[in-house]
Amino acid sequence: MKKKTRKTTASTTHTASGNRVLNAVLKQAPFEGWTETAYAAALKDAGITRVEADKIFPDALRDVVELFGEQTDAAMQKRIGAERGFTRLRVRDKITFALRARLESLAPHREAMRRLMLWYSLPHHVPQAIKRMMKTVDLIWVAAGDNSTDYNFYTKRVLLAGVLKATLIFWLGDESPDHSATWDFLDRRIADVMKLGKSISLLKEFKPSELVDMVREKIRKVV
Repeated sequence: MKKKTRKTTASTTHTASGNRVLNAVLKQAPFEGWTETAYAAALKDAGITRVEADKIFPDALRDVVELFGEQTDAAMQKRIGAERGFTRLRVRDKITFALRARLESLAPHREAMRRLMLWYSLPHHVPQAIKRMMKTVDLIWVAAGDNSTDYNFYTKRVLLAGVLKATLIFWLGDESPDHSATWDFLDRRIADVMKLGKSISLLKEFKPSELVDMVREKIRKVV
């Protein structure tokens, strides 16, 4: 009897190659930033030609950044799925758990994330940053059991985006043991979201144009 050989599909190959490139970029980014120089060096390290890379990442580094965001979200969701009793937690505790899980998954790539924040801050990259952030907060609210369809759908996500951005920035500069100061900061920000009077202050994390982009992104998804 002939032994069956497992065929490797094109998508599987692309996934494996894409992961190699992403991992190589993550090693380059702390030193070169998320730049063409880092991307070119990463392709060389991963043993991927530019022609092969163009098939996996048609938009080059932008697509690599998106893959990084998707994998970070997936790691967060995996932690949520593995947490026994998650569904029985209070909503605020579910959100806190999810945000902490996401940051902890980024711990091995802290310097790369610091440089990515600079990349995201460039005017022509802001729309991508907004889309990524809104995808993440959507996943968190859905995991927390949110089924709102009225104006709360928008306000909850915009306010949580403010918490995510503020906590991420704080975490990048936190040198406390086990990032304990970050978790205290996160608890305070979540408490602010639960208090309507203080929630508005979280909007100061964004420029007016960014707030408009976030609302447009949500409208685009639901119409």
